[in-house]
Amino acid sequence: MRKLKKFLTWGGLAFLVFFVAFRPSEASDVVGNLAGGILDAANGFAAFFTNLVT
Repeated sequence: MRKLKKFLTWGGLAFLVFFVAFRPSEASDVVGNLAGGILDAANGFAAFFTNLVT
């Protein structure tokens, strides 16, 4: 199990480096979309707690 985790970690890291090196535009789009999703979730939690308190 430990070997599989290590293999998947290094494989994921290699894929990430490849993706950024050879497809930088697409990689930046992916990061932007992830950041946007996190921001939307944070705004949703903020709105929930604001409505809960008021």
